[in-house]
Amino acid sequence: MTSTPADELARVVRDHAGRLAASLVSLLGDFSAAEDLVQDAVETALRRWPEEGVPDRPDGWLFTVARRRGLDLLRRQQNYRSKLAELQWPVQPAPDDRLRLVFTCCHPALAREAQIALTLRVVCGLTTAQLAAAFLVPETTVAQRVTRAKRKIAQAGIPYRLPRDDELPERLGEVLTVIYLLFNEGYLSSTRDRPHSRDLVDDAEWLTALLAGLLPAEPEVTGLLALIRLHRSRAAARFTPDGQLILLPDQDRSTWDHAAIAAATGLLTRTARRHRSPGPYQLQAAIAACHCEAASWAETDWHQILVLYDLLLRLQPSAVTRLHRAVAVRYVEGAEAALAEVDALRNELGSYPLLHATRAELLRATGDHARAREADQRALELTNNPAQAELLHQRLVRP
Repeated sequence: MTSTPADELARVVRDHAGRLAASLVSLLGDFSAAEDLVQDAVETALRRWPEEGVPDRPDGWLFTVARRRGLDLLRRQQNYRSKLAELQWPVQPAPDDRLRLVFTCCHPALAREAQIALTLRVVCGLTTAQLAAAFLVPETTVAQRVTRAKRKIAQAGIPYRLPRDDELPERLGEVLTVIYLLFNEGYLSSTRDRPHSRDLVDDAEWLTALLAGLLPAEPEVTGLLALIRLHRSRAAARFTPDGQLILLPDQDRSTWDHAAIAAATGLLTRTARRHRSPGPYQLQAAIAACHCEAASWAETDWHQILVLYDLLLRLQPSAVTRLHRAVAVRYVEGAEAALAEVDALRNELGSYPLLHATRAELLRATGDHARAREADQRALELTNNPAQAELLHQRLVRP
């Protein structure tokens, strides 16, 4: 099927708007002005591309229009004008340019939810809908958080810089949360137009590696880097050539990147030896390592995974963590016990498609196929991911 100018514009905005806005913010120090410039360029493209055709370099075209608008807008501010004139596309940011922006967005003057929403919106280019799916809240709530955060930064005069050494500990947790959510969105998208985004995953790994270089003694940074790399090591087995999702039990483990797995587990092990009390990211990485090192699904060390989830719950007692733990409970204590754990979460995670998909699997394991179909149907109604939706559809049409 031939894509329309609107389709192409949507793709370019999705892939580049975040970076474009980040480059403008880094120079202007004004989130709203940068987003306005990008939005203005998109609106211009909507008018002109259907008549003039899609340009050969649509991302560069958007950048040129945004830059030109910025020069017009800032004509009276000569210092900004000289900076804008120096911009080139593709953007070649300084190594820590986006990282400075992340730390600015995660300033302690902002509420935690606002820090995360603003960073993902401005730095990483996630849409309001993607943020709403990540936080499990309405889109209006996310939009309000972003607006309030930008206003707070402007009113408080929060500087665009990396924090001092004594400020880093209180800022690091929010930054890691942002990168983790960014990775999750890239690993399995919450939008209808694509099942996953390699660009977002690349960004998450790049930011984490940059942080690890900046803070080599922080074990949770290393833990998050190991977690991302362990998940990435299975990328070749996660989808069929035509985009169908392949769940972990059915993946061809010979296609996993075993050299990357060895490197990531080595990184995790060296960090664990230096720090006896692992944090949430190290524990999640350890769980991922258990899966990556198992020769087959049947040989997975579920007892070890359950122990790791119990430790994780003490540090991070969230409903989503309890849901993932329930999968381990199934293979240690049985499907009935796991189903009881999942049913206890139905009020908290009623709009979360993975809860219903997991529940369907457990109901099938107990022989209750009618209720399993109802749960799969509910998961299908709630998911936006096209590959996940197709997988659930195939389950429902199966005799």
